[in-house]
Amino acid sequence: MNGTASAFPSASARTPTIAPWDDLVAAALLGTERRTPPVTPRPGQDAPSALLDAAALSTVRRRAGLRPAPARPAPDRAPGDPRPGLPPAARSRLAMLLAGRSAPGRGGPRSAPDLAELLPQWLTLANEHGYRVPDALLPALLDAARARTDLRFEALTLGGPRALWLARLNPEWKFALRGAAAGRGAGSTALPTPSDSADPTDPADPAHVQRLWEEGLFAERVSLLAAVRHRDPAAGLALLSGTWATERAEDRLMFLDSLRDDLSPSDEEFLEQALSDRSRNVRATAAELLSALPGSALAARMAERSRGCVSLTGDGQIAVEAPAACDSGMERDGIVAKPPSGRGQRSWWLGQLVEATPLDRWSEWFGGRGPAEIVALPVADGWQADLHAAWCRAAVRQRSAPWSRALLGTPVAPPASGGDAAPAAWRDPAKLLSALPAGERAEWVAQFIASHGLSDAFRLLAVCAVPWAEPLGRAVVDALDIARDAGSYPWSFSGVMGLAERCLDPGQADRLEVLTAIPDEEEGAAPGAGGYWAEAFQRLVGTLRLRAAMRAELTPPT
Repeated sequence: MNGTASAFPSASARTPTIAPWDDLVAAALLGTERRTPPVTPRPGQDAPSALLDAAALSTVRRRAGLRPAPARPAPDRAPGDPRPGLPPAARSRLAMLLAGRSAPGRGGPRSAPDLAELLPQWLTLANEHGYRVPDALLPALLDAARARTDLRFEALTLGGPRALWLARLNPEWKFALRGAAAGRGAGSTALPTPSDSADPTDPADPAHVQRLWEEGLFAERVSLLAAVRHRDPAAGLALLSGTWATERAEDRLMFLDSLRDDLSPSDEEFLEQALSDRSRNVRATAAELLSALPGSALAARMAERSRGCVSLTGDGQIAVEAPAACDSGMERDGIVAKPPSGRGQRSWWLGQLVEATPLDRWSEWFGGRGPAEIVALPVADGWQADLHAAWCRAAVRQRSAPWSRALLGTPVAPPASGGDAAPAAWRDPAKLLSALPAGERAEWVAQFIASHGLSDAFRLLAVCAVPWAEPLGRAVVDALDIARDAGSYPWSFSGVMGLAERCLDPGQADRLEVLTAIPDEEEGAAPGAGGYWAEAFQRLVGTLRLRAAMRAELTPPT
């Protein structure tokens, strides 16, 4: 018995003393050189190794001592989605795009298409056909939308109710419950559902709308306001008016800005009250919205002030007498009294008055002349730049195509240098172009590129409808071809080339095949430029063909 007892040590001898977990963590954080570990090393063992052994033993002990927790209730069944599933080829394509989204341009030649830039187009096309995403790809789709905010609206539309159901089970996808509302398109009429309910009530129910407005997250409330106003502007305004006095200033500003898309004369009374808001930014936004309503009382007050500053003389010149002061009435109507650095006070006040004046008043005051005739009139005493710049802002704010057209003029006129010598409209023509019909916009930009090249065309191309109209696409490709033949650096045009990959009509791929050959390098050209140009055009052609294949895969069989 004695021998047996000596062979098996007692329980107290077999169980080492375990140091408190907090002491082990403190020693690990500070380092064994600064704090002696609360453990005794074995013979030949250094202090760091002893500390790690003790931490491992303590971890096992802590885990073994955990008591089983009650099982969580099983989640509700995923809701149904009656939309048709993707065709097999489109399903495979989506899996490929989601797998390649995080490594654009890697793992292949420089001429390979950028899958990350094709995913937004694929989602838009799929939603146009009313498909639903396969259940197996929902996690990858939500991961993609979490990483890129520009994908969220289209991704959540494709994911449908099952995407929201799945997002409730994973905190990393909570953006779908909060941000789905904020990512809705301006024209969306869908009312958001509350994020804390697995079985939401009818979103059209007034009680549900009121509860979400009072209890929802901020992004949900912004979306709710936009959706309600899109269906019933008066109901949306009543919703906002009910809590306006208790909202924070930054929230009032966002709510006010959301009125912009469905702005109507019935909003005038509310906006007039907002002119007295304690927040300067809220007052300024309210004044801007009122000035976008040509029949508003504020627009009439601004017009009266402008009429006293700008007049037509008997010899056909425009005379300008800028305001001498900014009184309290002007400030209440949104005129910012203090100009930015380097800007004169009087010209600053004048510009704000003119941009808030209804544009049709100028024809009334200037003898029935049209916008083009008024813009062509000489302006006395060097006020032309200030006056035309204010008219440009007014044309954009009031979405006036005739005035935008007159201020833009012909695209072959002065260069868009952006300097003081250039007309005001040419310093930022993209904004004026956005007020023109899509076809006219594309034609104007095509003529601009043919006359001035691509150096100043990037912002103009960004406001053109996709896919680009044939004249615009031809002008861009011709300009790229000219730049290549001139020996220009290809990387200087990488931005335009990237736009072309996403915006050119895919049907142009065969016509561009001739540009993919490596040209002979001429004397004076950038070394290796020919090869880079060839790879860029190969990538362009490959991307166009891939876009064509994507469209064909998503088109339902006839």
